[in-house]
Amino acid sequence: MMLVFRWAIERGQKVENPADLVRPSTIAKFEPRDRALTPEEIGLMYQYMERIGTTPSIRAAAKLLLLTMVRKSELTNATWSEINFIDALWTIPKERMKRRNSHLVFLSRQVLEIFTALKTFAGGSEYVLPSRYDSDLPMSSATLNQVLTLTYRLAQKEGQSLGKFGPHDLRRTASTLLHEAGYNTDWIEKCLAHEQKGVRAVYNKAEYRDQRRAMLQDWADMIDEWTIRKIRPKD
Repeated sequence: MMLVFRWAIERGQKVENPADLVRPSTIAKFEPRDRALTPEEIGLMYQYMERIGTTPSIRAAAKLLLLTMVRKSELTNATWSEINFIDALWTIPKERMKRRNSHLVFLSRQVLEIFTALKTFAGGSEYVLPSRYDSDLPMSSATLNQVLTLTYRLAQKEGQSLGKFGPHDLRRTASTLLHEAGYNTDWIEKCLAHEQKGVRAVYNKAEYRDQRRAMLQDWADMIDEWTIRKIRPKD
């Protein structure tokens, strides 16, 4: 659009560019997509999530996003047929994956406990997280956004340093903190269901199953350590 007005002015046309009237301060500023929570913020997230008005199953869902490193839609559309309690394994079929490849999620002890509780909450629904209003439907994808928003807003209201974050930021958080802890990038990328590209993708077909299972258990244990300490509201 700017080029159109410039072209007209250069040819002697008397036209005013309405964009010139827009102040820089009124232009929307887009936040970079690089948000990752610190261990302290994870502790605040868990603490304040217990205080907002929501259901135990929704709180559990938010924790599962962080613990399993899956995408929001992969969790909200999960069915019980995908969960193997005996082998502690969640198999997401390719039809539900972004890259159209099936994905294995190795379940830590903590995640198994959450799934066991959710089985009770589900009340016979085929979905791990059924809708509150119709058990034949999955939980709305907007629900997780809402619960996280309520969580950080309550923390901020009480003067805590918990910045704005959403569901996808929890995946980035897991990747960031596991890398900082020294875990192998290939293991982390496999847990995130990121596909390799180029020559490396052609030659590296490793699944790192044992390593991923051990890492996800370590990750759950790390989160336990960060969420034990209670932080008092600031005056």
